[in-house]
Amino acid sequence: MIHSLFIINPSGDVFLEKHWRSVIPRSVCDYYLEAQRASPNDVPPVLAAPHHYLISIQSGGVALVAVCMQEVAPLFVIEFLHRVVDTFQDYFSDCTETIIKENYVVVYELLDEMLDNGFPLATESNILKELIKPPNILRTIANTVTGKSNVSSILPSGQLSNVPWRRSGVKYANNEAYFDVVEEVDAIIDKSGATVSAEIQDVALEICMPKCVLNCSLTANQGKYSYDPVSKVLLWDIGRIELPKLPNIRGSVSVASGADTTGANPSINVHFTIPQLAVSGLRVSRLDMYGAKYKPFKGVKYVTKAGKFHVRM
Repeated sequence: MIHSLFIINPSGDVFLEKHWRSVIPRSVCDYYLEAQRASPNDVPPVLAAPHHYLISIQSGGVALVAVCMQEVAPLFVIEFLHRVVDTFQDYFSDCTETIIKENYVVVYELLDEMLDNGFPLATESNILKELIKPPNILRTIANTVTGKSNVSSILPSGQLSNVPWRRSGVKYANNEAYFDVVEEVDAIIDKSGATVSAEIQDVALEICMPKCVLNCSLTANQGKYSYDPVSKVLLWDIGRIELPKLPNIRGSVSVASGADTTGANPSINVHFTIPQLAVSGLRVSRLDMYGAKYKPFKGVKYVTKAGKFHVRM
């Protein structure tokens, strides 16, 4: 069971805390912060303190730390924390410190409904949206003027259904059936351009710089780039590639004085999406649906995207 939840920003400050059982002081987060300072990019997801267990995930630059006072299945808590992040992204489009601070009231209402006395209660987005309406300017002004609560007093129709993720009694003007054919491309390309291994227009390159690199001053003819001096990762978001123009990025890289750069070969991770294409040639030629007295609309969408696409320099 989860006793408390703390949300910590990159500076190590707790800007939101929620307690379902006993109130646990913020000082318990010191164990997490010590582990983060020791290894910023590899914080153990489960930390054992003298009287508590700290289970955490990171998303959107913030850390969600759940505190338990007795042994519990770690994956159970981690899955719940990921569901909290997914809910915030569904409600507010993102899960960052700024977004959470702007929606404190709705965040606390969601946490009240998602966990009851330390146990998950309502975690399906469809049910939560019937209980707590997503925030908008008009609803916020109306609730402020009238003093009404944003939480519904009516039990969601899907709460007692066999399919709680779907509202009951849903009717549509058109009945449609969509199928997605998603293929991932996994490949490793060496520095000579040869394909080491491969399993087969939105492109992004993630370049892992050597530890001696201090900063990058670059110019890209397409897209935008960002460099994180802490993780030593250069992210170049190219966007859609329009042929015959080829995107390129040029500039200078500053390294620490006296640093040994021999053998420092960076690697590149490539992320891309190609809509309406299945590189394997797989096609859905026909789809039959039985038991329907009407003629439903049927559609198939093809997507090819990068899986593990790694280029060695």
